[in-house]
Amino acid sequence: MELRQALTQRRMRRAFTGEALDADLVIELFADSLRAPTAGHARGISWVTMIGSEEVARYFAAATDETWRSNSKRFEGLQRASAIGICLASPERYRERYGASDKASSGLGESLEAWPVPYWIGDAGAACFGALLLAEDQGLGACFLGAFRNHQALRELLDLDSDDVIYGAVLIGAASEHDYPSASLSRPGPTRQERVRRVKPQR
Repeated sequence: MELRQALTQRRMRRAFTGEALDADLVIELFADSLRAPTAGHARGISWVTMIGSEEVARYFAAATDETWRSNSKRFEGLQRASAIGICLASPERYRERYGASDKASSGLGESLEAWPVPYWIGDAGAACFGALLLAEDQGLGACFLGAFRNHQALRELLDLDSDDVIYGAVLIGAASEHDYPSASLSRPGPTRQERVRRVKPQR
């Protein structure tokens, strides 16, 4: 599949069929997503994969609560994902990298508070988008889920004893025809073209 085709036809698919995926394919997909940009070649982005219905169920048990699962019309389709990759970012790896002699002049190695824009957040987003595009290229459905519920329970599930940040999760699997498109798609707002502008000319 051509890149432009994958980009333009990609959608967040929030319902899956439950069809099993080969574990090697899943791991390769998430490994390939790490070819996305990484500032200073810090390599501070990583994935924890959960493959198969039992592991997917463990993710939802930790990352959501019974109220959400009971009230969400999307949960039934989401829980049939074939695999999940949880994206982790290590701020400390970026601080260490930018404290090295060839980056020290930036001042970013002094502390995490020195970063006006945390590069690890941008790199994590790039890796997640890479995974979404790679899933599309494989003919799979995929979606991104933020990590803002039961954060501590999810950290315990992943056995995180470091300062790694849980950026979010990418779900992949065979897409179901019975999906629930986001209501956000109907919100009025500027078009893609309107969000690309030229800099003001010099006087």
